[in-house]
Amino acid sequence: MNTPQAITRQGSEPPLTPASEISASQVEALMKLPILELLGRANSIHRTHHDPNKVQRASLLSIKTGGCPEDCAYCPQSAHHKEVALTKERLMQPQVVVALAKKAKQAGAERFCLGAAWREVRDGAEFDSVLQMVRGINDLGLEACVTLGMLQEHHAAQLAEAGLKAYNHNLDTGPQYYANIISTRSYRDRIKTLDHIRKAGIDICCGGIIGMGESWYDRAEMLTVLANFAPQPESVPINKLVPVAGTPLEHLEPISTLDMCRVIAAARIIMPQTTLRLSAGREDMSASEQILCFMAGANSVFYGEKLLTTPNKQLNSDDELFQLLDAID
Repeated sequence: MNTPQAITRQGSEPPLTPASEISASQVEALMKLPILELLGRANSIHRTHHDPNKVQRASLLSIKTGGCPEDCAYCPQSAHHKEVALTKERLMQPQVVVALAKKAKQAGAERFCLGAAWREVRDGAEFDSVLQMVRGINDLGLEACVTLGMLQEHHAAQLAEAGLKAYNHNLDTGPQYYANIISTRSYRDRIKTLDHIRKAGIDICCGGIIGMGESWYDRAEMLTVLANFAPQPESVPINKLVPVAGTPLEHLEPISTLDMCRVIAAARIIMPQTTLRLSAGREDMSASEQILCFMAGANSVFYGEKLLTTPNKQLNSDDELFQLLDAID
């Protein structure tokens, strides 16, 4: 089995060292507990470390869409998936992005996240534009988060200097299942980027996708890698696969909300202080199902009608959800 130690960087530079020796077998057993016992344990831990009535709203914007050279099997933005109906778009202008961030803040967002369909960050005018966007988002009093693919140490330092709060770079799945989903980037590549982010003093936002044909053990392995980072990630998005026509995973059946809850609850138990983000796949969940995920330990959602290129809950539906979360007069 690939352990967290085995997939970290090799050489003279320090890796993200394990905080503890949580094993994938232990996490798998945890996820398979009777559901009421599992949710009870997770909720108790959640209430100890977080305000149980607080759910952060984050907004996510695709600032450069399509044409990505990676071959991620789930992603409609991959240039490898020729049958996906997607309009490619160039990098947005900073003033447009900041104006949209201002609207998101007025709608209740506390964090504004930017995603570019790049394999990696490159020096030049486009990256300079992203730095300008980060500065503008900070000036609005919002947390700025970006996901730009792989990067080098000097890129991370520049983002930190611009005031970036967090960098998103998901593991996607466990190390043993990873090659079934992506062949153009290694697991070690992902860990290396996370090393650069942590070294720059930027918060790590790192999670994965559930429902890509992986086993419970694969899910446990992914959570184990995350839990054994030192320190643990500040933010972990838990995504449910949204099958997109034209991608290799288009025919997979969506997993159940209870399966999502099992993963969220296990993540809460082994990462008590982390913000767990209920991310892609929320569109098909009822308010009651989402509230069950919050009971399991999720305490953030992406707010807005689109998550990069996939549909999300309509704003009026989310307004109703947050009203349901409030006390009754």
